[in-house]
Amino acid sequence: MAEKSGARVTMKDVAVAAGVSQSTVSFVLTGAVDMRISRETRKRVLAAVEALGYRPRGAGRPPKQAGAGTIGMLFDEIATSPFAAISIEGAQEEAWKRGHVLEVAMTGGDARYEEAVLRKWAGDGVVGVIYGAILTRGVTPPDGLGRHRAVLLNCYDEAGALISVVPAERRGGELATAALIEAGHRRIAFVSGEPWMEASDQRMEGYERALRAARIPVDPSLIVEGNFLPSGGRAATLRLMERERPDAIFCANDLMAVGCYEALKELGERPGETVAIMGYDDQEIAQHLSPPLSTVLLPHREMGQWCVERLLSVDAAPVAERMACPLVLRQSHKLRGIR
Repeated sequence: MAEKSGARVTMKDVAVAAGVSQSTVSFVLTGAVDMRISRETRKRVLAAVEALGYRPRGAGRPPKQAGAGTIGMLFDEIATSPFAAISIEGAQEEAWKRGHVLEVAMTGGDARYEEAVLRKWAGDGVVGVIYGAILTRGVTPPDGLGRHRAVLLNCYDEAGALISVVPAERRGGELATAALIEAGHRRIAFVSGEPWMEASDQRMEGYERALRAARIPVDPSLIVEGNFLPSGGRAATLRLMERERPDAIFCANDLMAVGCYEALKELGERPGETVAIMGYDDQEIAQHLSPPLSTVLLPHREMGQWCVERLLSVDAAPVAERMACPLVLRQSHKLRGIR
């Protein structure tokens, strides 16, 4: 495992250093020759790999039990969000490291298709099944899941009968707000996502919890509903700036923070200089904004790895894990200018 200042170097680090996408890094490292990647780009990626000491998980290590088995991974959606792919990659790396292969199926939420895939996997004798949801929520697992050793990814069953893992969203919202408070802000606005989404609701709970812990009153006029898209962040920011000026704006995801930046610029403000901004998710765009966006990491890769570890663990006792969402502090949460 490659290390840099005590932390594992990731494919994302290589992508940033080389100035390319993570997909480009992946294709270069896998030797894909049918992709239209220039020789210069390939050289730049390989130079960044060498300079950072990046090694894929499991690189150079043969599987412990080559051909030992297959792990099934069932997702309702994949293409609608980047987070499903990140979870899949994490699970695949961990499975291969342990001598197994990962087989993924996307169901579109079709219950009959889910059952057909689970029947097939039962006939194939898979080691276990990871049942994933693109939105964090409670689910009613399909009956066919009972035929398998199973772990729920980014979802949970209300009865608590199955092993599950979800992000610790309340704690993430609390950490983000506390970082803004520590930076000296007191009028901290919150742009929520759509209220029916559990993640949006819990991030706002964390925001309110941090304010109360700092003895700052929760001001309803500083809470505006968005839609998890740049358009919602822009509209919400324009509404907030019509009122008494906030010191900082905490957007419940990075895409709304993009809209927030744009709205502030339209008003002649300077994001991160006259109004502080915090995001949530740590999507790739966060590091490319100006100034780079301070945000909260959603641990989808780690959750995918955790699911494989639990499936292959001797201990099959039900556990509902809430995985920490660490802060990624860049520049936007502290004011560098004078209002």
